Amino acid sequence: MAEAYSHTPVAERAGLAAVVPRSRLEPFFKETAKEVLLALARNPNLKEHDLLRLLERQDLPKEALRELGQHAQAVRSYRVKLALVRHPRTPRLVSLPLMKVLHLFDLARVSQTPAAPPQVKKLAEETVLKKLEALPRGEKITLARRGSGRVAAALLVTQDAELIRAALSNPYLSEDHLLKVLALSELPAVLMELLSHHERWSRPYHLRLALIRHPLTPFARLLAFLPDITVNDLRDICLDPRMPDQVRKYIIAHCVRRLNPRNIASLSH
Repeated sequence: MAEAYSHTPVAERAGLAAVVPRSRLEPFFKETAKEVLLALARNPNLKEHDLLRLLERQDLPKEALRELGQHAQAVRSYRVKLALVRHPRTPRLVSLPLMKVLHLFDLARVSQTPAAPPQVKKLAEETVLKKLEALPRGEKITLARRGSGRVAAALLVTQDAELIRAALSNPYLSEDHLLKVLALSELPAVLMELLSHHERWSRPYHLRLALIRHPLTPFARLLAFLPDITVNDLRDICLDPRMPDQVRKYIIAHCVRRLNPRNIASLSH
């Protein structure tokens, strides 16, 4: 039967695909002809499971995805809507409106789906970010652990130590995310305390530089970072007019032990 089907002209296969009952769908799931897939997507006999099975195919043409988005089962099925949004070839005119009905954690999943189109991922992430402030604490902690790095970074600006620890453990959080957080004008002291003692995030060189420059970094931690910073970078920090005089004096004193007398004078001026 499968061999006979493969020799059927495309136009005839397309005609069958548009009306075939579910009991005879199997050969059509392996179809490659665009016309047949387009007709299959319009078939009113398809159920949710059939649409989801089709949406597992990464090679579906955009026209077929557009038809699937208008299918009666898709209109009723949340799972189909989510699969359409996550599909890499779904047209934006189909996927973007569907995002309005997605649950928060599904939006987070979309933002982390590698194959999803960049614009769809960005919009999903922006939507999550806009909803963060109003979320219950438990959901914030879950998102801090599992959300995108940008979401985790946004959740760091809080007085909640448990939430900060959860965000700092996020596998998608990066050094760049943290440098942007440290560049903000106002940060809670508890964040600086936890970040400066964090086993992973207190080690990167540029994060240590940013921590040394920040006025809320615990002084003992600041001093502990100094031996690993180059003299040139310490000199730049001392020349920064925003640095408190007390910190500047300690940095100069530290450099005295590392520089010869001829270089100390240039550091002090």
